Amino acid sequence: MSSEKVDNIASEKISLSGLAGRYALALFELAEEGKTLDQVAKELDALGVLLDESVELRVLTTSPIISLSNQSAAMAIMVKTVGFSKTVANFIGVVTSNRRLDQLVNIINEFNRLLSHHRGEVNAFVTTAFRLDKSQLGALSAKLKSMVGSDVNMEANVDDELLGGMVVRIGSRMIDNSLKTKLANLEATMKEVG
Repeated sequence: MSSEKVDNIASEKISLSGLAGRYALALFELAEEGKTLDQVAKELDALGVLLDESVELRVLTTSPIISLSNQSAAMAIMVKTVGFSKTVANFIGVVTSNRRLDQLVNIINEFNRLLSHHRGEVNAFVTTAFRLDKSQLGALSAKLKSMVGSDVNMEANVDDELLGGMVVRIGSRMIDNSLKTKLANLEATMKEVG
């Protein structure tokens, strides 16, 4: 990892989480040098979908009792079958040989954070009491973009305990406009008065 890259990341206030962050940064630098960031990101997204949908692949990557030789053989077959680029194939090979397959999901997440930061995008985590439809998500995304002044990648989750409203977290800022919080604040105020 180059000291210039570390300084750049530190000065732009993006923090990487541990081992997964180091692997993600190494892959990011390789992809950036090879001018294949978009291709690598697309392939990592495909790998993430495979990890999410395939119980067998999840077991293969997370079980400590599967031997390195079996993991290597299975991952090589998967890489060839899917048709990953040389960069991603080599990367998966390194992760496999270092017995870090259990970190693949975290590495993909960290890589996507780096890519978003590189593109000037901001990540927003939105939690609502009910699932938002496409038009609501689009309107919320446009509103957040106008607030922060750059593109926003939104991750929407549902938490029925909120009762209504939403909680939005962008970086270290949090906007809690949930009915649950409003009721808790009202209860606290009523206890102070009474």
